[in-house]
Amino acid sequence: GVQCVVVGIDSYFDAQSGHYQVKQFTGDESRTRTTAWHTLDWIQEAQQRGAGEIVLNVMNQDGMRQGYDLEQLALARYVCKVPLIASGGAGAMAHFRDAFTVADVDGALAASVFHKGIIPIPELKRWLRTQGVAIRD
Repeated sequence: GVQCVVVGIDSYFDAQSGHYQVKQFTGDESRTRTTAWHTLDWIQEAQQRGAGEIVLNVMNQDGMRQGYDLEQLALARYVCKVPLIASGGAGAMAHFRDAFTVADVDGALAASVFHKGIIPIPELKRWLRTQGVAIRD
């Protein structure tokens, strides 16, 4: 199905313009560029092109462990009609809960908190269930 085609979007909040912009070539700082796309417009375009799922990485938050950008995720949820995965910022179990309950995302991606054993996945899943978040086994 269409869900097997996942589009990853690296989004950056530009405080000067007040806009979320899509970045490209983010794996290499010397090549990273801001595109002409505003993030919400690109989410809509990606869906029109057939994306079955969107992973939205908020670069300002990525690796900071200060929480997901709930404002941007909530705006994205409004225009995103396919599964939306939050990425960038998880540092505590409450950050995952907030992504699900405040921004209404379908999934939450994290890296360092799992790689470094800061949050054990089974413990997170148990805790999220106690918070009323539907979690698969």
